[in-house]
Amino acid sequence: MTSKHPDPDPAPRTAFGLGLAAVGRPGYINLGRDDDLPADRSVEAMRSRAHAVLDAAYAAGVRYFDAARSYGRAEEFLGEWLHAHPDIDDVAVGSKWGYTYTADWRVDAPVHEVKDHSIAVFTRQIAETRSLLGDRLNLYQIHSVTPDSPALADTAQGLHRRLAALAARGVRIGMSTSGPRQAEAIRAALRITVGGSRLFESVQATYNLLETSVGPALAEAHEAGWTVIVKEGLANGRLTDAHLAEQDRDDSALSEVAKTMAAGADAVALAAIAAQPWADIVLSGAATVAQVESNLTAADLSLAPDQLDQLTALAMPPEEYWTQRSRMAWS
Repeated sequence: MTSKHPDPDPAPRTAFGLGLAAVGRPGYINLGRDDDLPADRSVEAMRSRAHAVLDAAYAAGVRYFDAARSYGRAEEFLGEWLHAHPDIDDVAVGSKWGYTYTADWRVDAPVHEVKDHSIAVFTRQIAETRSLLGDRLNLYQIHSVTPDSPALADTAQGLHRRLAALAARGVRIGMSTSGPRQAEAIRAALRITVGGSRLFESVQATYNLLETSVGPALAEAHEAGWTVIVKEGLANGRLTDAHLAEQDRDDSALSEVAKTMAAGADAVALAAIAAQPWADIVLSGAATVAQVESNLTAADLSLAPDQLDQLTALAMPPEEYWTQRSRMAWS
């Protein structure tokens, strides 16, 4: 499946990318993580796993890789992988700033990351990102923007000018969103200009079969020329065969369509996102090579209109979705 819209340069060969949140640190909020990862979650073990997942994704055609300062050592692992493959020059790399990783490589840490969109944090974190990714960085995003974020109002004086200066040096500027008011944040960002030009060129938003409320705003962003990147397409593991079986939900719309397509629930869930005309890159958040391979079979699925309609029954009110997500434990 080829990309349908301008992507971080150079363009991926498929509409699927790889997010490194689940392999850059020992703890995350994906369901089934105890089954995905062995007891040994040392830095070396996670580095080896991250590189194996990157190898599998690249071999499967993925050409966009997503990291963040708060993803533990994700930028480090990705930078090492790129350095070990100097012949790989056809990938785009995105990262994010605005959260600081605070778990100290512990799964049971009381706080795993701290959010701060100040210009001081941007100044520190862009230097850290550059030290690990160098000139391989194509896209730099403000992490988890909400409507009340100071990054939108630029209450941290000069932030927008600093971001525009980074863009002038060839790094595209984007934002990720989260929470039940994602659409509001995106529409506010679409109005931001610096020197008469839009500041942002991309958005990375949570959209999946359970949480579809941001869809119209993503369509608007796409129409405005932004690259639309979709994260959490499997709802942190809730849209997988393992979770459906655990919940005894073999009769769900997702299970029924997956049976008809002779595919995994994960692949169907991701294919449904890729079917949206505004979706440019759909991220896999795989933690294992097997998950990469299963997720990316979505590229070969073509869901019929009636199947897509059937899957809309899974959507829930955004407030309910985000309340449930906030209760998920790090593991």
